[in-house]
Order: sequence, then C-alpha cells, then structure tokens
Amino acid sequence: MNDLETGRLRREWRTLEAMIAITCRDLHDGRRGALCAECSELRDYAALRLARCPFGADKPTCANCKIHCYRPQPRERVRQVMRHAGPRMLLRHPVLALLHLLVDERRPAPEKPPRRPATSAP
Repeated sequence: MNDLETGRLRREWRTLEAMIAITCRDLHDGRRGALCAECSELRDYAALRLARCPFGADKPTCANCKIHCYRPQPRERVRQVMRHAGPRMLLRHPVLALLHLLVDERRPAPEKPPRRPATSAP
C-alpha cells in the first residue's frame, strides 16, 4: 500500500479530495467539511485506488495512465467531479490547481509495472 501522507501522492490526494468537496458543496448541497453519502463513498473508493496504485510515487495522473484501476461507474463519477471542480480549483485552491496543471499533467506515464506473482498459502 502506498502512503498518501507524503510526497507527490499526498498532493494528488489533496487535489482529488478538494475537487470532491467542491462538487459536493455545489451540486449536492454539502456543507463545508461534510460530504454527502455519495461523495463520501467516491472519496473512500478513490483513496483505496490511490493507495493501491502499482506505480506508487511514480504514478502519472489517471488520465495519462496505461492502467485503469477504477471500475467504470466510479471512473465516470470522478470525470464528472473533475469537469465541475476543475475550473473552480483556480479560485479555491490555486496552488493545488497550478501544480496539477503544470507538473502532474505533464508527467509521462511509465511503462506498466510487472505483475506480482500470486502468492499461495502452503
């Protein structure tokens, strides 16, 4: 499992978390600091996927990734969140937005990591 509290993964997690909060507040009448059940579920799913990313700290943005680890429904929900919150991020979280656009979005996707062999119980 990856550590979402350090480095680049922390910044990516903070950006996604801020985008979900903006969308919830604007579209679902969420309150500051509290998410509706749907957005909370999406946030938890995204945290799990980010923590289990096989690229770890070298991961590209999901749009540039060669592995798509989100199921189709949550993936579409995250796209909707990004479409809504992306333009608003410049006003509400300008540093995160600029780092995402200028640093993370330009990061090339590494080759797929080799599959880990399945471990079997003795």
